[in-house]
Amino acid sequence: MTIEYSRAAGTVRKYLGAMGPSWIAGAIAAGPATMASLITAGAIFDYQLLWVVVLSAFAGALAQYLAMRLGLLTERGIVGVVEEHLGETWAWILVADVVIAAGVAQLVIMNTVTSVSATITGIDARLWGVAWGAILVLGLAGRGYRFVELFAKLLVTAVVLAFVASLFVVSIDLGQAGQGLTPTLPGGGALVAAGILGGAVHITLITMHSYTMRARGWTERDYDLATADVLASMLIAFGIYSVAIFLVSASTLTDPDLTTVGAAQALGPLVGPAAKWLFLLGLGGAAVSTLGGNTIVPPFLVADKLGWGTTVEDTRYRMLLAAFAVLSVPGAFIGGEVIGQLVLVLALGTVGTPFAIAIVLYLLNAESVGASNSTLANLGGLALLAVSGGLAANFVREQIATGFDLLSGLVFAFALVLAAATLVLLGQYVREEVTLA
Repeated sequence: MTIEYSRAAGTVRKYLGAMGPSWIAGAIAAGPATMASLITAGAIFDYQLLWVVVLSAFAGALAQYLAMRLGLLTERGIVGVVEEHLGETWAWILVADVVIAAGVAQLVIMNTVTSVSATITGIDARLWGVAWGAILVLGLAGRGYRFVELFAKLLVTAVVLAFVASLFVVSIDLGQAGQGLTPTLPGGGALVAAGILGGAVHITLITMHSYTMRARGWTERDYDLATADVLASMLIAFGIYSVAIFLVSASTLTDPDLTTVGAAQALGPLVGPAAKWLFLLGLGGAAVSTLGGNTIVPPFLVADKLGWGTTVEDTRYRMLLAAFAVLSVPGAFIGGEVIGQLVLVLALGTVGTPFAIAIVLYLLNAESVGASNSTLANLGGLALLAVSGGLAANFVREQIATGFDLLSGLVFAFALVLAAATLVLLGQYVREEVTLA
């Protein structure tokens, strides 16, 4: 028994030290947009959306697991696999989907980082935008993937511990929390629910995974390690992070018109007069990690589509990474309250995600790929497609009912294009199956 225990403990320690790729996805997921969605959900709907929060952790882990399978079994980046087995048009649609979703998110996240930096230091947010752009160029284009991975693991661990500690000083209504596990969608909750799910099941997280595993040199031989990586980061760490923030918010916040400073002041009883600064530092830390992780995603896909290398050893990729980092600087000039912007950005990710899930499922079941997906994994993937598609549809219906501004109108148009592409892809798969039968 002692020998078996020692072996098990040694395996756990080995896995913990070797983990990494999925923790970058976890760092992006556990970012300011997710935090904003969770805070908004708790403040407006009390415990009613707890089921969405719990679902998001399982859905996020499942999405990363499917992406992990595709990456390991093909040992290629997802764009190259799509181009080979579906054609160049589908590859470009996927690249465009990711670049738009990640690009808009990058601008809003930069706005968050610079707004928080300006509030803490008193230095103009636009100057902070230039400074953070330079930091991104030097850190990412200079040091590459492993710098992002190490930072992600440290930050996610610290943030999870901080929010778990907060649960011990908040009075949680366990009865109402239990009722919140029953799936219901209150009026006006579609956007927030889409934001919560979009934080965990996001097209950038799904598409980046094959590239981060390649950066580590993982192959099919590392399947068990990669699976443990997904479960530890997305299901456990991200799940605890999300549930803790939501329960704290639902128990203490009552203002439906939250601002970043307003949320900090409302959380004041938890940590006393330091609440504002602790909240802003936490929000800023989450934003910085997400900003760094999100920066590497579009260059991965664009470089792969152009046939370039996807590490900083390839000068072309390095320059592409630096260019995307520089293009994030205008986010500092957006202005406005970031919480509402962050929720809408996650909703944008949600409407783009069903297409990415459909792509992964198609490839995992395509005879030409040879990935041989299991029935259980397929059922989980279809459930994931149905849930993400349903929330995206609810968001679109809610926007039609309430009217559009420029940003929500663009999200609506984006949703329609990708919905059409998803339906065409599913139809193509059905036709192929009928032909083979």
